[in-house]
Amino acid sequence: MKFELTKTFLEQIENAVEAQNVQFIQDEICPLHYADIAEILDEVSLEEAQFIYNNLDSELASEVLVEIDEDVRDRFLESLTNLEIASQVEMMDSDDAADLIQDLSEERKEEILSNVEDVEHSSDIAALLTYDEDSAGGLMTTEYICANINWTVAQTLENLREQAREIDHVFTIYAIDDRERLLGTLSLKTFLYADNQTLIKDLFAPDPIAVSTSDSDKEVAKLMEKYDLVVIPVINQAGVLMGRITIDDVVDVMREDAEREMQLATGVSEKIESRDSVWVITRARLPWLLIGLFGGICGAMVIGGFEGQLSKFPQLAFFIPLIAAMGGNVGVQSSALIVQGLANNSIKLESTWNKILKEVSVALVNAVVLSSLIFLYNFLTSEDYALCFTVSIALFAVIILAGILGSLVPMTLHKYKIDPALATGPFITTLNDILGLLLYFSIGYAFYS
Repeated sequence: MKFELTKTFLEQIENAVEAQNVQFIQDEICPLHYADIAEILDEVSLEEAQFIYNNLDSELASEVLVEIDEDVRDRFLESLTNLEIASQVEMMDSDDAADLIQDLSEERKEEILSNVEDVEHSSDIAALLTYDEDSAGGLMTTEYICANINWTVAQTLENLREQAREIDHVFTIYAIDDRERLLGTLSLKTFLYADNQTLIKDLFAPDPIAVSTSDSDKEVAKLMEKYDLVVIPVINQAGVLMGRITIDDVVDVMREDAEREMQLATGVSEKIESRDSVWVITRARLPWLLIGLFGGICGAMVIGGFEGQLSKFPQLAFFIPLIAAMGGNVGVQSSALIVQGLANNSIKLESTWNKILKEVSVALVNAVVLSSLIFLYNFLTSEDYALCFTVSIALFAVIILAGILGSLVPMTLHKYKIDPALATGPFITTLNDILGLLLYFSIGYAFYS
């Protein structure tokens, strides 16, 4: 049954915690899925979260700890002792454990790992902590199923039973040699139908799709999306199998990247959460607002430069919002499509000029339709034919310019290794406002003079 967290249920939890009602926690919260419990802990206060967490059994508590929102989890970990964290780490997959303690101080990391009873598990976690958290090495787990190519099917089955005890989900069996180099994958169906004395080297499929420990998490996500993989092996420079990355971890990467791109596109320069302090949120938003303020001042200067023209022909002022809005909208549309194409590599085979030409062609069609409509409107509602031509021609030129800037700017940023998402939102809108107004008044000056 799907769980839905309601205000009423939250009030019941608050009352139960206040009354120290352990039975309520065991009856109403413990039976829930660990992701649902994590959602509850994200919403309640730290004291309430601690009470709930302390009344969960150890295995469930470790699963909940992995699912808690990162910011909430950081505050929550501060309230736990190193020994308590070590007991939870003991029951986690190595990648989840490494993610859990990644941001703790070096001193706390060492003490936590020293308290993990399983020395091999502790070593695996320590090894993962040496990788960049945004790399395949930092994303992988060291728990996987493998079979030596020189084993028989009977030997492999016996070994797989032993290996599977430590793994919750078995997706693929990896074929390795005596030096633990990845050679291929073994189909479960082929394995089950094979004779007991058949060697694995006669059954496995060679040349598997794999990533290196140094590959970025974005490259991993693109590869798994391209080939519809639910798991991908990770190897080092010598080809030795180091671990595997599962689809749930890649989904997290995709979600975080999408959130970051959206924040950049709306003018938020760093990752923020709704629970962050006023200062943190302001610090992330203010830089782009300052750029917008500067752009507004530049726009005002453009209008001020044509003050004499406006005083003689005030009707030109009526269409300033239209010109600015249409230029900004077209620019954001063009840049959004380019940024999306750059993100998923769908335009990597097209040249820069071909893509710009295509966007200009689209802008040309839009410009013809929209400028014709505004010309018809002014022609029917006004006897000022100079205004009809000024607004129509200016709108046509602004749409073409916005289409060019919307495609050229993000592609230029991408070429110089700058996130092209910066081109969408405030940046491209401000630029189009300034240039659009300059074009509008210049064309108006030409017609009215």
